Amino acid sequence: MCEEVKQEQPEIPETEESVATAPETEEAAAEVLEEQPGPAAEAQAALKAKEDQFLRLAAEYDNFRKRSQKEKTEAYANAKADAVLAFLPVYDNLKRALDAPCADEAYVKGVQMTMNQLKAVLEKLGVTEIEALGQTFDPNLHNAVMHIEDETVGENTIVEVFETGFRLGEKVVRFAMVKVAN
Repeated sequence: MCEEVKQEQPEIPETEESVATAPETEEAAAEVLEEQPGPAAEAQAALKAKEDQFLRLAAEYDNFRKRSQKEKTEAYANAKADAVLAFLPVYDNLKRALDAPCADEAYVKGVQMTMNQLKAVLEKLGVTEIEALGQTFDPNLHNAVMHIEDETVGENTIVEVFETGFRLGEKVVRFAMVKVAN
């Protein structure tokens, strides 16, 4: 029988040339793999493509999450504004009832209490009245339905408010209907 003879290979000492050709970083290793066509280079390219695909998918998901949150917030704000808009005719009628002359003090007190309660609810919801009387006309807040010539009042000054305007945060729920002096 024949015994395998193991031959010892002499150890090759590292020289400056062999040290210089060894890849020191991952980037250098990637460059060496790219230069050598073969399964390792193909696997590296596939890995890079999958990594790029993953990063794009993660960015898409993040954008979707932000967009969904924004749409949810806007839907809530719009629903809130619609609900407030539905209660504004009640506010107008209570205001008319308070402006009407009445001899019954209990009736006036009851209407005033109801109006105060409605104002408190609107305030709690973040609804504020748009200041108009004596202010300069702003088309972003006011709706001018009449103009008058009056020298005693400054130009574009609101002299009468027909219907109170309201805003919810920065959004105008209802424009103030006003008379403007020119």
